[in-house]
Amino acid sequence: MPAPPFLRSPPFPGIAVADAAISVATERRAGVHISDAVLDSIAAARVGGAFWGERRSGIALILGSGLSPPPALVERLAPARIGIVGPGGGGERSSGATILPANCDPWALVERADCVCADAGDELALVAGLLGRPVYDAQGAAVPDELLRAAVRARLSGATYRNCFTGEAADIEEAIALLADWRRHFDGNHGIAAASGMAFWKQDAIRRFLWNGTHSPPLLSPRRGLKRARRQGGALAVWPSRVPATLAPKAAKAEVPIVRIEDGFLRSRGLGAALHPPGSVVIDRTGLYYDARASSDLERLLAEHSFPAPLVARAAALRRRLRATGMTKYGAQAGASVPLPPGQRTVLAVGQVDDDLSVRLGGAGIGGNLDFLGRVRRAEPDAWIIYRPHPDVQAGHRRGHLSEPTILRHADAIDTGAPLMGLVEAVDAVHVLSSLTGFEALMRDRPVTVHGMPFYAGWGLTHDLAQPIDRRGRALTLDQLVAGALILYPRYLDPVTGLPCGPEIMVSRLASDSASRDGWLIRLRRVQGKLRRIMTLSADFIHG
Repeated sequence: MPAPPFLRSPPFPGIAVADAAISVATERRAGVHISDAVLDSIAAARVGGAFWGERRSGIALILGSGLSPPPALVERLAPARIGIVGPGGGGERSSGATILPANCDPWALVERADCVCADAGDELALVAGLLGRPVYDAQGAAVPDELLRAAVRARLSGATYRNCFTGEAADIEEAIALLADWRRHFDGNHGIAAASGMAFWKQDAIRRFLWNGTHSPPLLSPRRGLKRARRQGGALAVWPSRVPATLAPKAAKAEVPIVRIEDGFLRSRGLGAALHPPGSVVIDRTGLYYDARASSDLERLLAEHSFPAPLVARAAALRRRLRATGMTKYGAQAGASVPLPPGQRTVLAVGQVDDDLSVRLGGAGIGGNLDFLGRVRRAEPDAWIIYRPHPDVQAGHRRGHLSEPTILRHADAIDTGAPLMGLVEAVDAVHVLSSLTGFEALMRDRPVTVHGMPFYAGWGLTHDLAQPIDRRGRALTLDQLVAGALILYPRYLDPVTGLPCGPEIMVSRLASDSASRDGWLIRLRRVQGKLRRIMTLSADFIHG
């Protein structure tokens, strides 16, 4: 019976092991070369073994299962600083020692330990060899680094690798990259003790987004969530618009960190207001990307990250894929294109939800769609301006509706049905308050004028009309911005497998018919929106 693959998938709750598997154990394959670069990438990503497992620290000497510590290694150690992993270690060997579960994260254990005592093929020894930590055998003799690295190579070549999203064969580099993304996902969830403010129709997705490799935090009321987080010394995750404004000061007084969750930038095949569960979220421990008043994890990432060349190349490929599919936050769109006058400068002005937090906190004090549209006309007095209402407003779910006569006092046309990205690429310029459409227009090389201060403004890529933010003095390339905003910052869930995925998988699913279908709740919400829309238009007609 071959040993389990060193590179393997976590036990994702509710997902069959075979569906999630990125590797299958085989007999060692002759002629397979595992380079030093592959070993170094595994060590850098800290994947391999049960990397998703429980994290322990304070252990100086780690013993593999069934081994007794050589006396020379324990003379100056308190028994509690000796850790025995997995079954075994009975009698005098475990007297006073810490018995550790078999699924501990070996990387967290080994990188803080003085040494490991284990067989050369033990995963603890493999991890120690990759991290350069001393390894001793049962007799207390040092195990050479070359032997440890050879043992890692043998385990890696004793498996075949697969793409768990397509079921196709994959190379080992692809497996490492996916496990690295999963590791980053889990690392971002550690220390979250509870979650509050999650709408019932998105709770299953939130549990998956917040799973840290061993468990998901309970979804509780703000009061109970704050109490639990304080008791456990952890953080409280919240959906900001669905918790009381008084929660943040209460949490600060209780010294409980707040983690904010919001929709990501490639969200789903439908509107959040229409109860489509999110396929992407952002989880921010500093602030939130749409609040320009203070820093956020995204702003810090864009200001400080080194953006290595392979990451930037990945972002460029992702941007090309987005352009080819016509993808927006809510998926590809269809409809008739709006006619544009030849020989005249054309400008697209993108409306938003008036009471949305991105408008209130990132709108630079501009008072909603009417104020914004007036500013666009003053900035572009001779242009042909097309106004595009926000889809949530158009569907009747959110505030921000403007009557047709009101719009046409400032704009020349109203568009409600053209494919948005086709329209973006057809006009000469795009004006936004803080809409994500401005970011999507940048990815299509369109000139973007920004009246507020969204996350993509202030980096030298947009024409900014608001007061600049000193924290954003760095000049970025477009693909560095894409790498930060679409690859490093958000989390994605594959709508087909339910597994955490990268943006490339999400784009493929959204561009195809393989994403989740509409349930009864979404259909009911769509009817409700249509009724509200009829009532709004009737009121416009009655009041002229």
